[in-house]
Amino acid sequence: MRVTVVDDDTLVAVSLKTILEAEEGITVDGIGVSGKDAIQLYEEKKPDILLMDIRMDGISGLEAADRILDTDPNAKILFLTTFSDDAYIVKALAIGAKGYILKQDFEGIVPALKAVLGGQSVFGSDIAGKIPTLMHTPEQFDYAEYGIGKKELEIIEAVALGLSNKEIADKLFLSEGTVRNYVSVILEKLSLRDRTQLAIFYYRHETMPYGRPNLTFHNKND
Repeated sequence: MRVTVVDDDTLVAVSLKTILEAEEGITVDGIGVSGKDAIQLYEEKKPDILLMDIRMDGISGLEAADRILDTDPNAKILFLTTFSDDAYIVKALAIGAKGYILKQDFEGIVPALKAVLGGQSVFGSDIAGKIPTLMHTPEQFDYAEYGIGKKELEIIEAVALGLSNKEIADKLFLSEGTVRNYVSVILEKLSLRDRTQLAIFYYRHETMPYGRPNLTFHNKND
């Protein structure tokens, strides 16, 4: 099994390489520290499994996975993170990740990799219990009826991707204050409490009449 490891903490990435390669049959053929690294390494190495963190500077793990799966729907991506954030779980499921496990469940990493290689989807016990509540068949929703315009829908998808106001501002060429105002207005229009609720709401509903924005975000340094 060839695995590529991406984690923004270099020490964690190197430690994972050491631990995984102590297991017979596992080779770590690449290490990265960012979402950009993940995209490049996947393209170069075509590993059996990409083991990746979620929260990383620049391109997040979720955004990197979205891009990779867009070009290779058969990519096997397993998220390894310290966060069991509902919005992250929903996004990971929505984009087609093969698993989502917590770093705290250290002993479960190797079994999870083997299960994913065998074609299974793997979620830690803490995560699996949330899935039935978080995911269900999307309902059609007419954002226009609630006064949501195309720019606001772009903001909603960016929030669902896990981007901060600053990251959204950079990628959509807006000021951070403008993005903050957009988010506040959107939450009020949809009667939602916070960004997590907004992200979950987005993935539970099909977009009408504008259709899914299908944004492709690029760092200015790409």
